[in-house]
Amino acid sequence: MPMTLSIRNQLPGTVTAITSGEVMATVGIRLTGGQNLTAAITKEAVTALGLAPGSPVRALVKSTELALATGPVEGLSIRNQLPGTVTTITTGAAMASVKIAFDDIELTAAITKDAAEDLALAADTPVVALIKSTEVSLATP
Repeated sequence: MPMTLSIRNQLPGTVTAITSGEVMATVGIRLTGGQNLTAAITKEAVTALGLAPGSPVRALVKSTELALATGPVEGLSIRNQLPGTVTTITTGAAMASVKIAFDDIELTAAITKDAAEDLALAADTPVVALIKSTEVSLATP
C-alpha cells in the first residue's frame, strides 16, 4: 500500500555519491532538473534503503525547513541552494506560504509574514531556496 505523506516537497532524483562516516553519511543526489542536492542521513538508513550510486530516490523536505534568500549566499554552511522563481505567495496573519518553481519542480516554503515582507516577495521574484542537508530525508520507490 503506497504511503501518503504530509510533506509537500518531494523531489525526484538519482543518487550520485555516498560518503560514509562512523554514524552518518552524506548522499549526493542529482535532481531530475539537473540540480545537485545533499542529504545527511544515518549509515543505517543508507543500508535500510539499499542506496548506491544510480539508485532512484525522492528527497523529502518539510516546507518549514526551507529558508529563502533573494540571491545566492556565500560564507554559509548550508550547501543546498536551489535557485528558482516565486510563482505564488499566500500571506496570513503570521505566516506566508511561498511556492517556488525551478525547471519542472515546485517547492513550497513556509516562512513568517514579516520575512516575506522584508524580502519583498511577490510572483516572479527570483529566490534561492536554502536547505540544510540534515533536513533532507530520503525515500525509495
